[in-house]
Amino acid sequence: MSRIAKVEVFPVAVPFARRFVLGSGAVGSPGDRPDQASAVLFVKLTTEDGVVGWGEQRALPSWSYETAETMAVVIRRHLAPILRELTPFDVELFHQRAAKRLSPAVSNGFPFARAAVDVAMHDAAGKLAGVPVHALLGGKLHDEIALCSAIGVGDSDAVRDHALQSSDHAAYKVKIGGDLDADTAAIETVAEVAGGKPLWLDANQSYRASLLRQLLDRTAGIRTLHCVEQPVPSTDTLAMQRLRSLIDLPIAIDEGSFSAQDLARAIRLDAADLVVVKVCKSGGLRNALKTAQTALAGGLEILASGLTDCGVAFAAALHVFSQLDLALPAELNGPELLSDLYVEGLTITKAVATVPTAPGLGVQVDEDRIRAESIDLDYS
Repeated sequence: MSRIAKVEVFPVAVPFARRFVLGSGAVGSPGDRPDQASAVLFVKLTTEDGVVGWGEQRALPSWSYETAETMAVVIRRHLAPILRELTPFDVELFHQRAAKRLSPAVSNGFPFARAAVDVAMHDAAGKLAGVPVHALLGGKLHDEIALCSAIGVGDSDAVRDHALQSSDHAAYKVKIGGDLDADTAAIETVAEVAGGKPLWLDANQSYRASLLRQLLDRTAGIRTLHCVEQPVPSTDTLAMQRLRSLIDLPIAIDEGSFSAQDLARAIRLDAADLVVVKVCKSGGLRNALKTAQTALAGGLEILASGLTDCGVAFAAALHVFSQLDLALPAELNGPELLSDLYVEGLTITKAVATVPTAPGLGVQVDEDRIRAESIDLDYS
């Protein structure tokens, strides 16, 4: 079996097509200065016989504790030595050894760095086996994945303009930031544009219980609100539990659940009705599916999301979510928010993505562009 012979890491400042702001801070804007704050990390694995696998992840320090710098250091110094002893098929062994080398304190240890590597391993393994990644995971249930539009925090005019431009999407995820008046206006604006399409609110930890009740009282006439995601800090699972008795709208857990173990604890505490599954926070594809299976066993619905993926991770997410029945269209917003993707081979028609069927991730990576746009990270 061909072992991994080379591990390369490329930080790239990926340009945005539109401004995107979460409740926890800005993600990116058109014309941003290319720097490490907006860097995405691409990983290239090459086996002894020349087969290549690509991975990718974005780190948002305002969303989680990892950064582009930490991902690069962790992969180069700690994960690469492990990888060079393994084949692309040794995914579970990789994670076991990574957890032993970088012991997780409570949940996943450096999940974003590990997810980038995990995606690359699956890409290479699929190419070696001559099958798409979803076949390695057990096969797909769905050939297509409908996408949800991601409406960032902003004034009513910007929100309306974005919602109108996203009219092909089957649902809207509305970011709210803790400003009662602005958030009420944003929700009402998107609801007016969306018609009968479902709205998925996402606070990104920006609310407290009493203020959220006021927001939901103000928007009680909007019957298309499906759920509110992670309204309170990720560490306050008990606040999530209390909120379920205070509001009628179902609550989704996201930043508070990185692993299947995290979700099991939240289920035991009756702290959520839905869970947002992300490959990045799970640490990889199979770990994301473990979280999904834990949700199903606990009676929770599944929502799918990413972190403004640039093509490689977007394709990986399609393979994972093709195996699941989702409560709402997937919020995989890279094609909507970025100037361009760094792959060819994706088919997205009227906000519906086709699951790739070629070997590996099923996309062709623009390596020349990644190398040309790679930036130096400042570790000082």
